[in-house]
Amino acid sequence: MTDKLTVSVLGTGIMGAAMARNLARAGHTVRAWNRSRAKAEPLAADGIGIAGTPAEAVEGADVVLTMLYDGPAALDVMKQAAAALRPGTAWVQSTTAGIKAIGDLAAFAREHRLVFFDAPVLGTRAPAEAGQLLVLAAGPSEHRDAVHPVLDAVGARTVWTGEDGAEGSATRLKLVANSWVLAVTNASGEALALAKALGVDPQNFFDAIAGGPLDMGYLRAKSALVLNDQLTPAQFAVSTAAKDARLIVQAGEQNGIRLDVATASAERFERAAAQGHGDEDMAAAYFASFDEKPTA
Repeated sequence: MTDKLTVSVLGTGIMGAAMARNLARAGHTVRAWNRSRAKAEPLAADGIGIAGTPAEAVEGADVVLTMLYDGPAALDVMKQAAAALRPGTAWVQSTTAGIKAIGDLAAFAREHRLVFFDAPVLGTRAPAEAGQLLVLAAGPSEHRDAVHPVLDAVGARTVWTGEDGAEGSATRLKLVANSWVLAVTNASGEALALAKALGVDPQNFFDAIAGGPLDMGYLRAKSALVLNDQLTPAQFAVSTAAKDARLIVQAGEQNGIRLDVATASAERFERAAAQGHGDEDMAAAYFASFDEKPTA
């Protein structure tokens, strides 16, 4: 297969739009579809074809890449595209879908004779736009050459976790990694909220931990978004973080473990979303510590 492919990108939110642009920059022919067409239209300036339907987007595609809200959304969109899908097409499924949903998506792939890759990514807006995502992928070795050009265009590195995407090994790793990311995000917000409540200058906290094992670039980056009121545009939205946190909690429950921190994280994200912060960066979970938005 040639290194220059026809790639269909279904879902052009924060991540999907960035991935589509990087695919186009790499010289691939890209067609994109989004449920809200207005979110896809700006991609036309990058030479990306904007499709009116999922079926139109996947017509003749070598690779279909899905980056949608959740597993049910990905399955619904692929069902809409089903009539135009060619047997043997590679499906790179990058939606954070959860363990149960991966089984449903893989079953659809088998039914339509697609080559299924479970391929969630780690990263937010900035690394997505730079083509520096970490791709976690599972799929058959004999078909990986067909998707390497796509994965190389959107990511800095691909970690292969298994031969069978249906087993969800990449999704399982993504949930483990996200459990850490979401916990640290909420811990950062709570530290800032406590500092405010106790009259502590946050800079004194950062100075106290500077250069030690408790210091983290991620803590400083997320804290800066809150302290400098830079929560939009979101690097990764509160509402999406809430969805991912619930998938993590469910995965724990299904495997007989309690995840108290993940449960609390989900509740904080959901509370922040209910306060009107759903489209802001997930650092806005900071506001879940307050009954009302705190004054500066």
